[in-house]
Amino acid sequence: MASFRERNDRKARSEQVGKSGGDRQKNQRPQRSSQGRVDPEGWLWGWHAVEAALANPAREGPMRLLATPEKARELESRIPRERRDLRVEPVDAHELSRMLPQGAVHQGVALRAAPLEGVSLHELAEGRSGVIVMLDQVTDPQNVGAIFRSALAFGAKGVILQDRHAPALSGALAKAATGATERLPCARVTNLSRALETLADLGWRAVGLDGSAELTLAEALDGGPTVLVMGSEGEGIRRLVAEHCDVLAKIPMPGGFESLNVSNAAAVALYEASRPR
Repeated sequence: MASFRERNDRKARSEQVGKSGGDRQKNQRPQRSSQGRVDPEGWLWGWHAVEAALANPAREGPMRLLATPEKARELESRIPRERRDLRVEPVDAHELSRMLPQGAVHQGVALRAAPLEGVSLHELAEGRSGVIVMLDQVTDPQNVGAIFRSALAFGAKGVILQDRHAPALSGALAKAATGATERLPCARVTNLSRALETLADLGWRAVGLDGSAELTLAEALDGGPTVLVMGSEGEGIRRLVAEHCDVLAKIPMPGGFESLNVSNAAAVALYEASRPR
């Protein structure tokens, strides 16, 4: 695959952007159950995920907080004053495990809450500086959660996910993110290619990660406002999304092992993008 991708003719792209104006302007709501993205029970579990959700003022609506007896006493002292009306329901560990998906490592605490509201693409792009992560059909909750964690650690502005082909920000994903989903803005969009066109019009430059690219990531980055586009481990970035990137780049691997887990690759890319240019 070539290193550089030519953009569509500017006029044609502007026409497309005009057609997608409705998508750009509306505030994305990342976890509507009508679109099949929400865990049926809407649960969060694990200490970090639950504490971060309780501390997040953007979390609105009724909540149900459960904990094993030994954890309930510890948890009561950690509930923010703003949620002083929230009661901890004691439940034994076996019953808590039964209420959650099989294999959930709940650490004795779980929270049922309404899904988080997302931000719009325009809100995420405000300021025209920094790094935004875009994920193209990365569907494994553990990987997406780990990417949120790395994105927050390296100071990214937020994450862009597609409406479909992306997990909800709850359950195993929130557990893997250890609270990062509560602190890092997320925009869900209908079409990633159109989102890249919109971001280009707002002054953002898209760098797609592709192991077969000629340029290294260090060579491709210029210090300006950057969208790091990551694809799934098997197929990588889809063709049309890649064609909307300004440049494709690879992470050099002198060790001879040519494949990284997508969350590990994202961490390396975010570190490289956070370095001063």
